[in-house]
Amino acid sequence: MSAQTVWFSLAVLLVIGELMTGTFYLLMVAIGLVAGGLAALIGLTFPAQAIVAAIVAVFGIVGLRRTRYGRTTRENAARNRNVNLDIGETLRVDAWSPERRARVQYRGAAWDVELAPDASAAAGEFRIVEVRGNVLVVAPR
Repeated sequence: MSAQTVWFSLAVLLVIGELMTGTFYLLMVAIGLVAGGLAALIGLTFPAQAIVAAIVAVFGIVGLRRTRYGRTTRENAARNRNVNLDIGETLRVDAWSPERRARVQYRGAAWDVELAPDASAAAGEFRIVEVRGNVLVVAPR
């Protein structure tokens, strides 16, 4: 089997792996492998092919890190709707205590509810904005 066939086959395998993971890092390495295959096609020796593949992959990864797709955003899990599906749901609070807390029925159970810092304590419909343990933090709808 020729060297370029090995490089291109490995690149295809990495692209398949990339489709399974959903990140772009394996794609950058696959582009590096394609560059190694092209280096093999023009007749460079194996060490030169490997150096070309490594340089292209490293520059691809560094370039990816500089885009919004390469940065990981850390969102507070207590406010992330992907973590807790109660966030964004509505509930009714009939009365607030002086400490800006209440006890309400939500999804068939009694929950402690706390009012968000910038909200006024009036009865009505509220939207869940955060879940801290067994306390729902709500804001006016």
